[in-house]
Amino acid sequence: MENLSLHIWIVIISGLTVALGAFGSALAMGKAISSSVEGIARQPEVKGDIRTTMIIGLALIESLTIYCLVISLILLFVKM
Repeated sequence: MENLSLHIWIVIISGLTVALGAFGSALAMGKAISSSVEGIARQPEVKGDIRTTMIIGLALIESLTIYCLVISLILLFVKM
């Protein structure tokens, strides 16, 4: 019975890991895109530099979500 309780907690923690990671990444991406669009609107002549920096930043933010997914999968599929 104790082993079943452990597995239930692992499933809950795995779900929360992915949910919180995706939520945090979504907020950060929204803020980054909003700021970059605002910057492009203020200075249209540097839109290429802003866009490049934004895409690199979005890739780094997205890696957080992927790391959370990997941790969640490790928790779910590693036998204890």
